[in-house]
Amino acid sequence: MLRADNLGVPHGFLDAAQSDAHALQLAVGNLPTVFVKQVHSAEAIAVDAPFPKDEWPEVDAMATATPGLALAIVTADCAPILLADEGAGVIGAAHAGWRGAQGGIVAAVVEQMVSLGAQAGRIAAAIGPTIAQASYEVGTDMRTHFDAADHDLFRETGPGKWHFDLESYVARQLAAAGVNSVRPLGLDTYTEAPRFHSYRRATHRAEPTTGRQISLIALPE
Repeated sequence: MLRADNLGVPHGFLDAAQSDAHALQLAVGNLPTVFVKQVHSAEAIAVDAPFPKDEWPEVDAMATATPGLALAIVTADCAPILLADEGAGVIGAAHAGWRGAQGGIVAAVVEQMVSLGAQAGRIAAAIGPTIAQASYEVGTDMRTHFDAADHDLFRETGPGKWHFDLESYVARQLAAAGVNSVRPLGLDTYTEAPRFHSYRRATHRAEPTTGRQISLIALPE
């Protein structure tokens, strides 16, 4: 299990085997844990208790100020983001694929944390295992969705072919939202098999694409 050195609260990025075993206690003990139905949106909500599984809201980020509660995000190439303002007692978690990131999911989760008493400049964030630029080939059609100021995150590799740096894009958006402490873990889900699940790798190999990593963060009671 991976941890960042800047969050200051219980958290962890589980690997594939730990996630498959649903070993949440490795990161946050036996705390009640909030899951949501992730849909590649830019929607973030504040939570104070887990939802029944058949009532998971369709959002991609959440924040809480409730002690003794954990937040969980699942990913398999997209970027898992864990956030904390330890002093204010506010945490957040977000799922950022390129659509959600481009749509504003990073700013949305920071805004929810601030609404609960956090200060953007005190928030620390960590970006867990995600697909790296070298593994993330995209087309010109995707690049056109991004502002020219972010075109430096696309490396041209052939006619109409680019490699996109999702991790750096998320880090850039966190900085733009006022987050000063950002730790990208720099781990590529695509190349590190079997350590991590990768939707793109599984698709390329005609393997099942259902595997997901779980990332968790909690407020101590």
